[in-house]
Amino acid sequence: MPSAMRAGPALGRRAPAPVVVHSAPLVLPVCTDPIRDGAVAVRGDRVVKVGTRASVLSSFRRATEVRWTGMIVAGLVDACGAAPAAGVTARAGVMSDLADPVGVPGISYVEVTSRSEEEWEAYGRNALITTIREVERPCTVGIAAHTPDPQVLEDVAVLARTFGLRLLADLDRHSPAALDEAGVLGRLCHVACARPLDPGERKLLRLRRTVVAVHPAGPSPGADVPALLDEGNPFALATGPHPGPGGVLGVAGAIKRNARELGLRISRGLDGKLVEAATLGGARALGMDRGEGRIGSLAPGTRADFAVFDARGRYPYSALVAQPPWLGTVLGGTVITPPAA
Repeated sequence: MPSAMRAGPALGRRAPAPVVVHSAPLVLPVCTDPIRDGAVAVRGDRVVKVGTRASVLSSFRRATEVRWTGMIVAGLVDACGAAPAAGVTARAGVMSDLADPVGVPGISYVEVTSRSEEEWEAYGRNALITTIREVERPCTVGIAAHTPDPQVLEDVAVLARTFGLRLLADLDRHSPAALDEAGVLGRLCHVACARPLDPGERKLLRLRRTVVAVHPAGPSPGADVPALLDEGNPFALATGPHPGPGGVLGVAGAIKRNARELGLRISRGLDGKLVEAATLGGARALGMDRGEGRIGSLAPGTRADFAVFDARGRYPYSALVAQPPWLGTVLGGTVITPPAA
């Protein structure tokens, strides 16, 4: 072919984003085993490879390397929290004001609090629909079903299915049976819970494949977590309406301490299960654990969300539950570090 006729690069085609390799003495992808001297390769806002530092650098020889001390772990997910915290890269939060800053991606839940069917019919339903249609936020919108009226609760469930929205319910306000009767429970719903659940409640939630977001508002935080683990209930961690220090890792530590103080039988690998609940479990609660751009784990195709902590040792999950110092966060490929002291 004559040189003038040879195909060249398409005009206007953007060059692929450069690859940045984040490496650390330890990487916790969550979906696979910990990787000693590991690395995460990021292009734009996506992870393209996770593995040992040597293998990742050999795959991307021209990549820029960012070397971290300590541990890289998949971004933490707060399944029901009032404010962002260190290491949290996604959050489910209830909107009190449409002008409130989001802070991190996730789901913003519009709260429904109509106390009667008359109040709901008069203005509650229209206000909710208007909010859903008009709210402009960088994250998904859902519905927090906080109404005490069973008929309104049922209508909220219908609206959520109509608009394809996720639901958030509070087991301090409604029993699992009442939520199920109204059609709220299911894969598109997760529930916040600060109290121990009885075997029947756990079974119903398990049958409906509804994730339980455990938060520490009660006197015995996570007292039934060993039972949730043994019985196979999907669960996540949440900081709740009044978050304490440590964020979701603080919740994990409180659950572990409480289980020991109560003399509960602790399942083997509890620390690992708590870390999974704080990451992939939260992603499941938000319905963001699958597909391209999924969160809560580190693998090719996941969103480039992860946190870095000053944690070391032979038992990485235990070191993380002990709430080590936060060194930084990568959110959608962008590095965020703590403000200088």
